[in-house]
Amino acid sequence: MDMMETFRQTYLEESFEGLDVMETGLLELPPGKPDNEKINEIFRAAHSIKGGSGTFGFSEIAGFTHVLETLLDEMRDDRRDVTQESIDAMLAAVDILRDMLTKLQNHEPIDEERASQVQSVLEAILGGEESPQTTAESSDQTPVIEASGGDWNIQIIPDKSLLQTGNEPLRIFRELETLGTLQVSADWEGLPNSSTFDPESLYMKWDLTLSGDSVKEDDINEVFEWIDGDGAEIKISAPVTEAKPVENVAAPVVEKTPAPATSATSEPVAAKPAPKAPSKPAAKAAENKAPKQEGSIRVDLSKIDQMVNLVGELVITQSMLSQFGEQAEQSSENSKEANMEWVDKLKEGLTHLERHTRELQESVMNIRMLPVSFAFNRMPRIVHDVSQKLGKQIELVMEGEGTELDKTMLEQLTDPLVHIVRNSIDHGIENPAVRTAAGKPEQGIVKMAAFHQGGNILIQITDDGAGIDYRKIEAKAIEKGVIEEDHNLNKDEIVDLIFHAGFSTADVVSDISGRGVGMDVVRRNIRGLGGSVDVKTTIGEGSVFTIRLPLTLAILDGQLCSVGSQTYVFPLISIIESIQVDKAHVKGIAGETELYKLRDSYIPVIRLHKKLGIQDAQEDLSDGLLVVVEDAGQRAGVFVDDLLGQQQVVIKSLESNFMKIEGIAGATILGDGTVSLILDVSETVSSHKGGNAKVNVA
Repeated sequence: MDMMETFRQTYLEESFEGLDVMETGLLELPPGKPDNEKINEIFRAAHSIKGGSGTFGFSEIAGFTHVLETLLDEMRDDRRDVTQESIDAMLAAVDILRDMLTKLQNHEPIDEERASQVQSVLEAILGGEESPQTTAESSDQTPVIEASGGDWNIQIIPDKSLLQTGNEPLRIFRELETLGTLQVSADWEGLPNSSTFDPESLYMKWDLTLSGDSVKEDDINEVFEWIDGDGAEIKISAPVTEAKPVENVAAPVVEKTPAPATSATSEPVAAKPAPKAPSKPAAKAAENKAPKQEGSIRVDLSKIDQMVNLVGELVITQSMLSQFGEQAEQSSENSKEANMEWVDKLKEGLTHLERHTRELQESVMNIRMLPVSFAFNRMPRIVHDVSQKLGKQIELVMEGEGTELDKTMLEQLTDPLVHIVRNSIDHGIENPAVRTAAGKPEQGIVKMAAFHQGGNILIQITDDGAGIDYRKIEAKAIEKGVIEEDHNLNKDEIVDLIFHAGFSTADVVSDISGRGVGMDVVRRNIRGLGGSVDVKTTIGEGSVFTIRLPLTLAILDGQLCSVGSQTYVFPLISIIESIQVDKAHVKGIAGETELYKLRDSYIPVIRLHKKLGIQDAQEDLSDGLLVVVEDAGQRAGVFVDDLLGQQQVVIKSLESNFMKIEGIAGATILGDGTVSLILDVSETVSSHKGGNAKVNVA
């Protein structure tokens, strides 16, 4: 990747962060008199996006952001109150900008029609609402000056060293083009002959003419703020305006034109939006389509320093071990006592190596860890949009946003969280009238919390709504043939049916929920991350969805088990206990299905050697062990020959390196160099033919 492409990607990443700031600020912005602190925060983010867009030739971004920036500018100058209409329009503009930036990041053409629709809404707000300041001044006897537009003359006299500071005049010209029509005339008189020419120096000057009804001097100055005074002398001549008094009336008619521009007398005037520049950069990008860029992570410098120090320790340890090896060869004929001394030193060196390797591993994994707030930050917008659409009042409470999780997992966690939150608002939280009748506050609460528990991350989504009526789920499940009328499922197992594919209790299908394509996807995606999801509910009080995830996808704590001559790895998080088999507790039903009575319940027995086709394994249950595992509330006993020990293993994808095998999550290389397969406990339990057997336990 060349340097310019690197800068381009950095700008795009920073712009996405700016959009997050804008969205958060808009959601927290109350209607009424503008909150200057919030407005300034939103304005700075929008201005940064616009300023950088000109540098890279993203004229569509600059033109679109200009209208948004004008609206914000009126608010921060107390010339316009904040309304819910303007907040919704600016949130829609944030969505458009995010889509534009995503398309540019992927070198795809921008959807200009959609952007134009939202821009028209912003322009209508600008032209259709009159600011308080304008109203006050219109009632005064002071005549208002109306600008007639004109040409701005700009002279650029750069220092010879301007190029060496990283400034590029062509990009400055592109930024000026977003303000109006630009004409450039170059002055070559200072160009030396070839004998004294320095290719790193700049000898040219430029005379520019910028035309446009809405061009303001502040906008021009912003373009040159990085070079004016330090890298160049900038002379700007304002256009000569034709001033004509406008007759004052009690109720002035506001022209249907957007933002006010600055006239020669600095009075507020009506103006038009900046003309949209032709979309040449986007078209060019579409023609030269490049592959999508890999994601990046911003890493704290202290984490890098820690890694560098650990690598240094590893180099020292490696050098020490090499020296021991050389000295051991030279002293091979020494006494037994001397050789034992070298063995002790070698063991000490290996201990150091093991410790440093573990610390380096933890340090590298720590780099991939990001706060869960990256996934949580999307939820305020979801709650805002869905609650408005449904006419409900929702308060979103977030806790533990600083809890860290692997970046890859965070990216795949967002969609399941969105599904759960939307369902909590739609199905869980009641309408204000219903809540009032039930003695609850009109405003419902959705709470998201993340915290550590053991070696896992738990994310809980809680609502204080109506809860999940298991009787309604039971009736719908029987109606659809998911379960039989004479089933033996308890309340929790019936509620768990909401995760069944295609299952929904919604009476009306909407674009929010009710199609039965949400909760089964949630469970499947979370299982794909090596985690689990379950729900606890109380009718009339609310529900709690709990997502349990490992800290990372790359390394897991495993339990090694032998089956015949093969070694398999069970994820330690899935194991409840391991027991020796008492044949008196084994029952056989439905032909080959075996059940084992574990205390007060029966669990299916899965003979792993039969499932995987291993010939030299133990056949008699009393000669092996049952590893009791749990997935989605369902327990099973997996029969193995023996337990070998626990260790951390590095997961390698079997599907990408070989092929997908049912019941196998991946593979790892053990210390002796052999390959061991890692069991997919979820798939193993769910695919077992006795897993859903109906058993009456006396």
